[in-house]
Amino acid sequence: MTTDAVARLRTLLDAASRIVVFTGAGISTESGIPDFRSPQGIWSRAKPIEYRDFVTHEHLRREAWRRKVEIDRDLEAAEPNRGHRAVAALVARGAASCVITQNIDGLHQRSGVPDAQLVELHGNGTYATCLDCGLRHELAPIKAAFVADGTLPCCEHCGGLIKTATISFGQPMPERAMARAQQETLACDLFLVLGSKLVVYPAAGFPLLAKRRGARLVILNREPTGQDDVADLALHLDIGPTLGAAVGVE
Repeated sequence: MTTDAVARLRTLLDAASRIVVFTGAGISTESGIPDFRSPQGIWSRAKPIEYRDFVTHEHLRREAWRRKVEIDRDLEAAEPNRGHRAVAALVARGAASCVITQNIDGLHQRSGVPDAQLVELHGNGTYATCLDCGLRHELAPIKAAFVADGTLPCCEHCGGLIKTATISFGQPMPERAMARAQQETLACDLFLVLGSKLVVYPAAGFPLLAKRRGARLVILNREPTGQDDVADLALHLDIGPTLGAAVGVE
């Protein structure tokens, strides 16, 4: 991190009147949560289970829940980091109108971002839902029963299949979340990307949409992205220390 980079970032943030923050896995890896897509990520060790296969095959539902128990050991131990706190501060100050996230870890909520100002494009991995009636189910009893004797959960209300409230491959993107994300993107004057390589579409289209509508685009990611060349500022630095210094949050 350089003083000049922080100063340039602070200048753009201070000049904006309506910021949209867009976060990917990179903001949460600084909390110790492994990502999915990197060469050492979760999907390098196990192929993702597609939605259709989860619904159709019991042995794949069992494998999905086995993986969930394993993954949650990291998720449950993680705490919001300086980057999350800086994002929450931008929201609390009224500088940021909305946080659009590709993450499923719930760390933005825990850092203080209100649900009303958070759009979760890929769902939420901290609870489960019935695929038939939509009833919310808490994970603790589901995982306890699965670990004890391999019991697969079914909905107490309608008997339907229960799945974590995340968006799997082959599962439609949530219409309301996508519409809200587009609405906020069109209204912003600065679009701030944090910790995303911008390779997953349609979500990765939002920064380009903001730029086409005249907003400034800032990308803060440890590695280069495919949209660095159109950004007003692209920094390849750690998110927490850089954004924290620019926002004035420890």
